[in-house]
Amino acid sequence: MARTRVRIPALVALSAALLLTAACGSDKASDDAPARSGGEAKGKPVVVVTTTWEGAFAKAAGAEDVKVIVPQSVHHAPDYDPKPSDLAAVAKADFVLYAPFEPYAAKIKEAAGSKAKLVEVGLDNDPDKVRAEVDRLGALFGTADAATKWKTGFDAEYGKLNKELQAVWPGGKSPAVVAQVFTAWSAKLAGATVAGTYGPEAVTPAQLAELSAMKPALVLDNAHMSTGTVLPDSGAKQVKIVNYPGEDLDLLPVYRNAAAELKKAMGAS
Repeated sequence: MARTRVRIPALVALSAALLLTAACGSDKASDDAPARSGGEAKGKPVVVVTTTWEGAFAKAAGAEDVKVIVPQSVHHAPDYDPKPSDLAAVAKADFVLYAPFEPYAAKIKEAAGSKAKLVEVGLDNDPDKVRAEVDRLGALFGTADAATKWKTGFDAEYGKLNKELQAVWPGGKSPAVVAQVFTAWSAKLAGATVAGTYGPEAVTPAQLAELSAMKPALVLDNAHMSTGTVLPDSGAKQVKIVNYPGEDLDLLPVYRNAAAELKKAMGAS
């Protein structure tokens, strides 16, 4: 889901307010650096993330102190006005996690005057990419053991869901699907054959003809940036796939929910 620029003037104003607050209490400001280094040294870094998606990756990697800037209810980041508490959290962080399509994250860090390490996270629920990111973040956080433990549980759950979905393939055959570019991971979860992809822009008439000709059984749409019915009159069932985890910052329900939707679409009770 594309998330672009935030209102930078608002960030600058909030930054100024924080600087004034710091000027009135130098003891508070001097405590920031020890708090950051102490958290990281104990293997429990303070992590600030832009959305719940980055937050779920951080939690999977072993982070325990995770602060989310943009609430889950905000589907379009520019609609969110950062609060002073958001910038204060960034100022005390060891790490700030963001996605490459969220350029405002660097502005948040800059406005807060943070010395945190800015870390770009590849947000993709493909299992191989998830494992790689969790490993990388665990190494950065000093929580590699926790990351390894999470991956063990993830592998078990993913394998279980994959088997359940293959058991309900229509006619016992892998269904052909058309997937939005950011939901291809759910096709892999189902063991489905990806006949074609679309997006993130709306499907053009030429693409509509091309994708319909592939006669897919399912269209795996992105719930966060849907453009409506993708292949009308094609006979394909459109499935809403949710990429973002909830406020509990748990990635596993994302896969469970996708599996439940796919089961319904394939006719399973």
